[in-house]
Amino acid sequence: MDILEILGEYQLDLMLVLCGICIAISFSGLWTKKVSHIRKISLFVMSISSAILLMADRCSHLFRGDVSRLGFIMTRTCNFLVYTITLLILAVFNVYLSDLCIYEAKLESMPRRIKAANCLAAIDELLIIITQFTGFYYYFDSNNLYQRGVGFCVSYIIPLVIWIMQFSVIVQYYSKLDKHLGRTLIVFTVFPVVASIVQVYAYGLSLTSITIVILIVALRVIDLDNTNRVINEADKNEKERLKKEQTYMRNMIEETAYALAEAIEAKDKYTRGHSLRVAKYSEMIARKAGKSEQECNNIYLAALLHDVGKIGIPEYIINKESKLTDEEFDIIKTHPVIGNQILQKISQNKSLSVGAHYHHERYDGKGYPEGKKGEEIPEIARIIAVADAFDAMTSKRSYRDSLPMDVVIAEVEKGKGTQFDPQFAAVLLELLDKGLIY
Repeated sequence: MDILEILGEYQLDLMLVLCGICIAISFSGLWTKKVSHIRKISLFVMSISSAILLMADRCSHLFRGDVSRLGFIMTRTCNFLVYTITLLILAVFNVYLSDLCIYEAKLESMPRRIKAANCLAAIDELLIIITQFTGFYYYFDSNNLYQRGVGFCVSYIIPLVIWIMQFSVIVQYYSKLDKHLGRTLIVFTVFPVVASIVQVYAYGLSLTSITIVILIVALRVIDLDNTNRVINEADKNEKERLKKEQTYMRNMIEETAYALAEAIEAKDKYTRGHSLRVAKYSEMIARKAGKSEQECNNIYLAALLHDVGKIGIPEYIINKESKLTDEEFDIIKTHPVIGNQILQKISQNKSLSVGAHYHHERYDGKGYPEGKKGEEIPEIARIIAVADAFDAMTSKRSYRDSLPMDVVIAEVEKGKGTQFDPQFAAVLLELLDKGLIY
């Protein structure tokens, strides 16, 4: 038994299976936004049409030779549907192909060959209708059996010419199409031609219908795969774009932070490099305390700008070598509030203003400007407070020299739970003990 005999024996079952597949895939991809509306509708119509084509072809075989009234109606209706829907699939494929040419190959309009193919499809549909009255393409004998008419060759030639036109368009613009989709389109136009030629000699088989439907299923699958790859590529590009934007924003914030830190320290000849050191110490404490990379970066920037409010403090107070008066100290104490007012305008990183606002709060509630205590103080500010105090003690100031390291360590130990968060003070002492900060 050769392959055509096997196909003839099982073609009705194959039609039923393919019909189910067509219905199952017909609605897939209808709501995909990355594919044009025309292409989505075209694939949907071809899939539904394929299911109807198979059922009509199957019924035409089942009622062949049935001389009852039902058999008479079913054979004529189903054969008319087979011819008409095959033509409809070719016409809709023209629409699908035109959309590809416009949106994928970037043509300004539909190729003329496609327009000519549409005209041929209209002529063929007219001949199918005429056939119902004249038997030009086919007719039914007294036993209600399908017979080829005198013009049956025309019913093969017109679709063949349409396929050739479609094939020539695909080949011409193949390089501008997705390679997987382009290969499927070539197969879509070549295989039905081969199947039609074979069907001319293999009477009784529905090779053309089965081949068309199989290829529509393949086209649907490839198109969905292509759509998924387009979506994935678009998502990848979007992620890369967002990543670049985030990098740009982070760099811009960092550059702004460094510029502001320089502006702050330009006012105080005794604290040159203070902000940068506090930022480095704060980041080290945060990292040792187990904070994430993003948290460490935020803490670094916040610490770099923790004294930005000093821009609003008169220079004679900042650089005064003698003890500050109560009034002058009250002015100094406003710099966290000024810093908060300046930095809260940076909406991309809210932690900057938080660090500036609360870095002079004390763990025991005796700090300023709001007298917060314990964990009421934002964590980022508790970290900066430890680093800020450490650098202040180890740096030369207008009113004193830097303190010896043993005195500094004793002061940090003493400040646990009073001036400092005990957890972060302990982390600083551990870093000092290991020689990581000196």
